[in-house]
Parts: sequence; C-alpha cells; structure tokens
Amino acid sequence: MTTTPPIGSTMPGSSPEPPEIAMGQGRLLLAKARTRLALRSFRNGWSIFLESRIGVLSLLTIVVFAVMAISHPILMATVWDPEIYDPVTGYAFDETEQPAPPSWKHPLGTDPLGRDVLSQLLSSTGSEFVLGITAALVTVAIATTVGAVAAYYGGLIDAFFMRLADLIIALPSISLLIVLSALFDLNLFYLALIIGVLGGFGGTAIILKSQALSIKVKPYIEAARVAGGGHFRIIFVHIVPNLLPLSLLYMMFTVTSAIFAEAVLSFLGLLDLRMSWGIMIHTANVGGYLLGGTRYWWLVVPAGASITFLCSAFYLAGRALDEVVNPRLRRRDD
Repeated sequence: MTTTPPIGSTMPGSSPEPPEIAMGQGRLLLAKARTRLALRSFRNGWSIFLESRIGVLSLLTIVVFAVMAISHPILMATVWDPEIYDPVTGYAFDETEQPAPPSWKHPLGTDPLGRDVLSQLLSSTGSEFVLGITAALVTVAIATTVGAVAAYYGGLIDAFFMRLADLIIALPSISLLIVLSALFDLNLFYLALIIGVLGGFGGTAIILKSQALSIKVKPYIEAARVAGGGHFRIIFVHIVPNLLPLSLLYMMFTVTSAIFAEAVLSFLGLLDLRMSWGIMIHTANVGGYLLGGTRYWWLVVPAGASITFLCSAFYLAGRALDEVVNPRLRRRDD
C-alpha cells in the first residue's frame, strides 16, 4: 500500500521542494476548493430560483427588454434610415399627419414631432438598463461596505452611519431629486450616481448591517482574529463575501427605484437626456395628447407599459431571489 506524501514533503532520492512552491500549491488547492463550493452554491440557488414561476417569468421579461436594447443599434445600422428613424432628429417624411397612427413602416406610429415611436422605445431601453444597473452597483458597493464596517467596529462609527441612514430615509427621495435636478444639470450618469449614493447610505445599509452583525459572531470570524488577521482582511475577506447574496437581492430593488425615478424626472423635463421613456410621455403631455383618451394611445401606452413591466420584472425577480437568500421562506413554502 502506497501513501501520497503531504505537500512540501520529499520522497527518498528526490530533491526537496522550495517552501514557496509548497505554499503556492496549497493556495491553489484552497482556491479550487472555494471555486467548487461557490459553483455548488450557485447551482443550488439557481435550481431554487427556477422553482419560482414568477421569478422565471420576470427573468424572461428582463431578457426581452435586453434584446430590445441590443436590437436598436443593429436596426439603425442595417435596416432603418437615420433620417427617418433616429429617435431624436428623425422625421417620418412618408406621413402627412403627425402624430401618425401605427402602420407597416411605423408599427407604433409617430410622435407629435414626426419621430418613430418604436425607435424611441428601443433606444430608451438601453438607457434604462445603464441607469438601473449603474445605480444598483453603486448602492451595493457602498451599502455592503458601510454595513460591514458599522457592524464590525460598532461604537461611534456605527452610530454615525446609522444616523446618516435615518436622515436619508426621512428625506423624500423624489422631492430631493427634483431639487437637485433644478440646481444642477443632471444627466444619466450623475442621476445613477446620486440614486446609488442615497440608496447605499440609506435603508440598504441598515439591512446589510443587521446581517453583518450575525456574521460577526460566527466562530470563523473569531478564528481569523486569533490567527492574526487584520481588520481589513476580516471585513473584506470574511464578512463582505457573506453579505453579497443579500446585496444582490437589494440590487434588484434598486434597479426598480432608479428606473421609476428617471421616468418621473424626465416627465417633468428636469433631466438632460437624449431620449427616455419619461421623455416620450413628456412629449405627449406637452403636445396635449396625454389626457386625450385612447385616440392617441401609441404616444403613452408603449412607454408607460415598458416602465411598468421592466420595474415589475426586476422587483419580482428580487422577490424570487429572496427565497434563495432566506432559507426560512423555503421552509415556509414547503
């Protein structure tokens, strides 16, 4: 019976391995083990997510909107004439009446300025994705860090971040964004940054901090501290990775909030954007078509339905992820 020597040991007649090589092999084995555990956890979570019909339907809806966003530049480069179908400067020369009802050349009609509504809808979809995902990433990065740091240190640091979060929660977010848009020239990037900062230092930080408190008392945190791990390593190697599943859940909710906020501000004409769903409704309102009943439905329904469906899809996908993150919900459903 033969035995395999441990890493770093030598066989008779063989040259000893340098300590650096042995340590490198140990780290490689540890990285492989962590990767296998992460893949197994992902597969288990994905199977639980697929059991939710609402989650699957929401994911398919998000994929449809993603295809819409990708299709617009392809259509503009291959099929559509920019002079007619550009979402901002285009004009439907083949239509004598503006806004024109849906037709074969313009499946969703044209707006009061003669621009193709379908082109505007597809063009705006990409902007909504960029806004929502950017705001969500900023929120998750800030909230995860703030929650972990506040839970780990406690004391004055915890009190400062939690009182700041209480102040942000107390402020009406839409009213604050209206004031900021009136004072500053907000574009898509700055709006996403502001929404992300408000969410990161607001309620999401409180929720992640409460989760970090439960992680802080785990035995492996104490073991890492006894082994000489520094504060930075304990926070960002042991606490933050365990907060990421919950952070992903609230990332989905942040996307919904960002899209809704942009629609409101664009409808009020307070954002410096080339085109968005809110601007489409704003154009219909300025032309006096918003309260005109169903006669000019194509000016309002496509943009309004897109806002509703995409926000609902991200929200319901987050609710489905809640069952993946929170095992108690799975036991309750069983």
